[in-house]
Amino acid sequence: MDAIEILKKYKGRFDPCLEKYFDQKIEKAKEVDFLASQAIKMIADFTLAGGKRIRPALVYFGYLASGGQDNERILEVSMSLEIIHSFLLIHDDIIDRDEKRHGITTVHEKYKKIGQRIISKSKEDSAHFGNSMAIITGDIAYAMANEIIFNSKFSPEIIIKALDKMQNIVYITCAGEMLDVVMENRGRTNEKEILHMFEGKTSRYTFEGPLHFGSILSGNSNEKSLDAFSAYSLPLGKAFQIRDDILGIFGDEKKTGKPVGSDVSEGKQTLLLLKALEKGNEKQKTILEKYLGKKDLTKNELEEFRQIIKETGSLEYSQNLAQNFVVQSLEALKKIEFKNQEAKFFMEGLAEYIIKREV
Repeated sequence: MDAIEILKKYKGRFDPCLEKYFDQKIEKAKEVDFLASQAIKMIADFTLAGGKRIRPALVYFGYLASGGQDNERILEVSMSLEIIHSFLLIHDDIIDRDEKRHGITTVHEKYKKIGQRIISKSKEDSAHFGNSMAIITGDIAYAMANEIIFNSKFSPEIIIKALDKMQNIVYITCAGEMLDVVMENRGRTNEKEILHMFEGKTSRYTFEGPLHFGSILSGNSNEKSLDAFSAYSLPLGKAFQIRDDILGIFGDEKKTGKPVGSDVSEGKQTLLLLKALEKGNEKQKTILEKYLGKKDLTKNELEEFRQIIKETGSLEYSQNLAQNFVVQSLEALKKIEFKNQEAKFFMEGLAEYIIKREV
């Protein structure tokens, strides 16, 4: 069984647990207010619509790798990381002005449509209503994630350490998101800054944070073992984000569930763009700059953008760099003292999967 099969097996156990949790929260929220139950329903639909469940799976396997034994208890508390993921994505979709995520309408767009029915003013007011309601809904998701940890059946000492780790994960991720926003609006960057942003926005919240979180829940907070997880996680997160940016331009929308080319329309400062601008001739640079940030980008224009990314060697450079990061990650994996072989097999296979994933 490869890592993806292990992930699917985990997801088969995890998703029913998550669905049951959301059903209970929606019923409870009905006692408070219709808007509260509507918001939780939005979070549930958004979370259950898709996603590979990599983050909660890493919580689970980080726990097992560190010697944790209670599979059911860690399965339940791993939901917190998936809901944190939804909280961050709901806000990220507002920032990026995305209309689709996992193939469904984003939360702020759903609320925008509700606003169009109840607001008699301008379209701008409906959009502001949608963004405002989505921000609050994201905040509710964050509170829910913390509540899961607080009410888990671990010891009070471990819960406090886990909650502290959760806040640290969010703090670092938000700093990475801020850098992403600054780079996009400033319109210039460099490779060092992009990789630093990847570390804050992806490595620590998708890989390092969940593994640390799971290890802490096992009762292990030894700095040496946590550092070993970090050595595996930080290069892997960079490889993951490079691959994500490649899929953002060259991927299949049916597989990714997100509009392909949206990174170009949003003016994202990616490694692909940076290297193409560094290596391209004046004509190529002019075309890239012309299409970057163009809201009504056509298929032909996107194809022309893609061709330049290929012709300049930027795509090959990015793919090779991602591969090198995966090699670093796999080398670091050898220094982790695993107490569960399935966890080791999963983490090794996950690193190899990252470089060839299509979603």
